[in-house]
Amino acid sequence: MNIIICGAGRVGFTIAKQLSEQGHSITVIDQSSEDIQKIDDSLDVKAIVGKATYPSILEKANASETDMIIAVTRNDEINMLICQIAYTAFKIPKKIARIRSQNYLDLKFKKLYNKDNLPIDVIISPELEIAKSIQRKLEAPGALDSVPFADNKIRLLEILINENCNLINIKLNELTKKHPNLDANIIGLIRGDKFLIPKKNDDIQKDDKIYVIINSSQMSQTLEAFGHNEKVSKKILIVGGGNIGFNLAKNLEESSDSTRVKIVEKNKDRAEFLANELNNTIVINGDGLDEEVLIEANLEEVETVLALTNDDEDNLMVSVLVEKFAKDDKKIDDKRTMALINKPNYSLLQNSLKIDDLIDPRMNTVSSILKHIHKGTIETAYTILNGEYEVIEAEIIETSELINKELKNSNLPEEIRIGAVLRDEKVVIPRSNFVFKKDDRVVFLAKKDSISVVENIFRISSI
Repeated sequence: MNIIICGAGRVGFTIAKQLSEQGHSITVIDQSSEDIQKIDDSLDVKAIVGKATYPSILEKANASETDMIIAVTRNDEINMLICQIAYTAFKIPKKIARIRSQNYLDLKFKKLYNKDNLPIDVIISPELEIAKSIQRKLEAPGALDSVPFADNKIRLLEILINENCNLINIKLNELTKKHPNLDANIIGLIRGDKFLIPKKNDDIQKDDKIYVIINSSQMSQTLEAFGHNEKVSKKILIVGGGNIGFNLAKNLEESSDSTRVKIVEKNKDRAEFLANELNNTIVINGDGLDEEVLIEANLEEVETVLALTNDDEDNLMVSVLVEKFAKDDKKIDDKRTMALINKPNYSLLQNSLKIDDLIDPRMNTVSSILKHIHKGTIETAYTILNGEYEVIEAEIIETSELINKELKNSNLPEEIRIGAVLRDEKVVIPRSNFVFKKDDRVVFLAKKDSISVVENIFRISSI
């Protein structure tokens, strides 16, 4: 595919890198000569310095021959205008825009986005996506991440193997004997700094980070099997009432009557807005770095603390303060802590600061965009290890070459690992003699180099 990416920031760079490595023809446009130079030096793509809202610049990027344009500049209005010009002047078929302002995302204005008004095919809201991601993490205590597939009947769990796991040094082909009623399939793991697709004779080791495809109904059993008995948090403190904190609180209010949420917000006007817009959430106007404010929020009762301000350093410090309280005050139990971090280097501090989870907005946005790029019947995509691998959901239709083939005879590349299949609303963990059928919804792991093969296997037609 010929793809134009407008915006050479962290998200634009990551998307350009992944898509170029998958064999797509990529052009990146940005006003910053410095960012473009970085792109030009690092990636095998065409890089152009200029305003993507200028038709002459889009023409220079060969927009008339482009299949898709992705607008991820730092400005919502510019992203919207890029899509308008891309459609009006060049008839680019698919247009994706990152839009942050919640005013543009109000459902009552959804009719605004069509070919007659603002021709944007896909809107990506990072704040909404991150709020959903955090909520999924809260639903799976003990997991580093939890991602739904196949109408939430199948889940991907990211789990850290610690000393509580009694499956350490157990070979994968023996796991079924240990847990015969568990519908779970380990499709990959990170050991040290390497990603491995395990074979049946490989074992699980302490400190492995494993990726498990499961039947969603068995989430708690799966986590327990791998040594995690944490309970779902019902008392949550959010520090930072920006769009992420606000949307998360709203989602929690709508999904659970028993969850008690408090938000600490420094800005008085914003705190008043939150108090007016949220129904059951307690809003405290104060600084999350102030110990007295944390005491006012009844930190001793809180089970999970989410640091979601716009400042990375503040988020790290909130997590450190919570840990300090738990250490100094015997009445305060250990808390699960999550911190929003934009600067990737700060991830190196996670273990030393004893933060349970770091939330990377960039990869959330990248995953949201990538699932709209794949060809064929690919529904959902989740990136692993900065895009080196993806977990993908795709439907088998009548033109797929997999139909009526056994898994062992499917000739799938080694870089592809089938995790689970949804057939007639039932979850199946396929074995070697499993036979693929039309309408099967397949969840699998694929290396980025194999994405084109995947798209061909699940193609819409033979053309």
